[in-house]
Amino acid sequence: MTSTKLQIQYPTRTIKRAERAMRCSPFQLSLFAAMRSVSVPLQALASDTGVEHGYTRRPLSQLAAENSLLWLIEVGILRREVDGQGITDSFRLTPLGRQLVEKWELKLGALPPPSWIDRIYNTLIRWFRLPL
Repeated sequence: MTSTKLQIQYPTRTIKRAERAMRCSPFQLSLFAAMRSVSVPLQALASDTGVEHGYTRRPLSQLAAENSLLWLIEVGILRREVDGQGITDSFRLTPLGRQLVEKWELKLGALPPPSWIDRIYNTLIRWFRLPL
């Protein structure tokens, strides 16, 4: 019996927005790769711990890390982990996030750097919560 991996087909706009959000985030591809198999708690990303694990480019405050994670939830890359008692402070990849991580692991082994236009566009969409 062979198993085939079915990938969800997302609209091009959704993929482009998610790619841009990942590239503009303060996180490294290693974080997203880890989130593919385990949930990663917020404490593993905050302050120097995130840099030590290779998850962030620079130390982040807990608030900055959480805000970035919440934006990635909003664009469909991450989801918050739930346990028997409710929502936790841990995060995992969604199917869209998995597709993007696989793509970049195979092509580059890292997230491609965002252009300045990507950064401006991502900031505007994030600030105004535009549905683009």
